[in-house]
Amino acid sequence: MNKKIEYVIEKAILFSGIASVIFVILIFIFLVKEGLSLFGTENFLSFISGKNWYPISDPPQFGILPLIMGSIFVTFGAIVIAVPLGIAVAIYIAEIAPLRFRDVLKSGIELLAAIPSVVLGFLGLITLAPLLKNIFNLPSGLTAFAGSIMLAFMALPTIVSIIEDSIVSVPRNYKEGSLALGATSWQTIYRVILPAASSGILAAVMLGIGRVIGETMAVLMITGNAAVMPTSLLQPVRTLTATIATEMGETVGGSPHYFSLFAIGIILFIISFIINLLADRFLHKK
Repeated sequence: MNKKIEYVIEKAILFSGIASVIFVILIFIFLVKEGLSLFGTENFLSFISGKNWYPISDPPQFGILPLIMGSIFVTFGAIVIAVPLGIAVAIYIAEIAPLRFRDVLKSGIELLAAIPSVVLGFLGLITLAPLLKNIFNLPSGLTAFAGSIMLAFMALPTIVSIIEDSIVSVPRNYKEGSLALGATSWQTIYRVILPAASSGILAAVMLGIGRVIGETMAVLMITGNAAVMPTSLLQPVRTLTATIATEMGETVGGSPHYFSLFAIGIILFIISFIINLLADRFLHKK
């Protein structure tokens, strides 16, 4: 009887894995089917490198470079904030915090992942944006920097969890050998443990980037939603995801504008696929 149950469970897991792959392939096929229709009338290079996003003008202009740069600015700012903070928190949880507090601290960090992005966006809108406006004397606090700060906290649970697991998985004899040779605890951490856990740290960074670049609601609410070419983090920007969320409900089905949003979806799909592929390679690097 137990063998029958195990057989059913194994087949169910196999089916779930195959179904996941099939669903991803079908999504990509659907995006390609709709998105490639745009390039019957538009040049692909102009679409990628164009600096003007005016999809309802006459004639329409479908240049997504400002949207790509907006996503890059917000993602870069978030990772610059989240990675050092995530590494510090992970080191504290794994190596410094008392045993009775470790699970509590880790659970508290992971609770951040349970907060809906729209709630974080709302909090950023009513608290963070006015604060940045006053600090930097800006016309508006709805900037790429505001989005970066909020997205950093959204990426933090992923980064901390993976780095902490990587640190804990470092063989204990590495640490014991370092201490036996006369190294201090801090020297052991940054000269032995962190290098040994480097593949996990890189994977955490890549997955954090994937978490940030795919976010929609928070960046839609607190980055200013302006499709202009950014030159600093203190400017309003619009990301690729926010563009799809903002304009999909307003476009006419079958129009070039409609197809252009699916083309943006293809770009996002490819970026996310590459990021997750790199993360997997780093995570399993020997």
